[in-house]
Amino acid sequence: MDVYGLIGNPVGHSLSPPMHEAGYEALGIDAKYVTFEPAADGGAAAVEAADRLGVAGLNVTIPFKQDVLDAVSPDPLAERIGAVNTIDFGDGTPTGYNTDAVGAVRALEHHGVDLSGTAVVVGAGGAGRAVAFGLADEGMSVRVANRTESKARDLAGEVPDASGHGLAGLAELLADADVLVNCTSVGMDEDETPVPAEALHGELAVLDAVYSPLSTRLLRDAAEVGATTIDGAWMLLYQGVEAFELWTGEDAPVNPMNDALRAGL
Repeated sequence: MDVYGLIGNPVGHSLSPPMHEAGYEALGIDAKYVTFEPAADGGAAAVEAADRLGVAGLNVTIPFKQDVLDAVSPDPLAERIGAVNTIDFGDGTPTGYNTDAVGAVRALEHHGVDLSGTAVVVGAGGAGRAVAFGLADEGMSVRVANRTESKARDLAGEVPDASGHGLAGLAELLADADVLVNCTSVGMDEDETPVPAEALHGELAVLDAVYSPLSTRLLRDAAEVGATTIDGAWMLLYQGVEAFELWTGEDAPVNPMNDALRAGL
């Protein structure tokens, strides 16, 4: 039996175990997905221990996505993003990937969104970095908007064909944009949105990385003007799908994994 897992602190809320195990069951793969909760400074040590124990693959979540970089060989995308959320031990050398970027891209593609235009990414933290690089690699022109404008400019300086802005200019940034991705936590704990409703329009595709609740104020506002709306569970699903495929070499059974994920929300 292959063992896969997740390291984070805390991890008790994670929906990854039922999602991945639904995939193993659907394909008849003899595998188990477990969670590990190392001490806050124990991310790299946990990767080394998992390697010694023969764990086949790990997902990595807060607060360890940067800490584990020194314990793996990151692929070029993870290295550029500066964070790892998936580790494959398959060839004897722990290889680090960042499937958050692919998760956003595949979520948008699943909903038929054309990724050849302009995207506005709200937030310059870990998720914002991953999404900005992912969309830029698809050929999109990326505008990063952040509460602290200097952080947006710093990120934009690393991403091809990108620019950095404060939040005050969102209406102007979105006027001719094709895609909007909220990569902040605004909307998770309170019924708030980082984007003024009047800045939205019907030609947008709006992905909110927040998945609890599924129907955020941003998505409700976007639906009101006829925009395409994509809840955060799709991004969560497809980052897991990408990890599943990296580990197993099989096409992931997306529908059973999606059903298991949404049953837990």
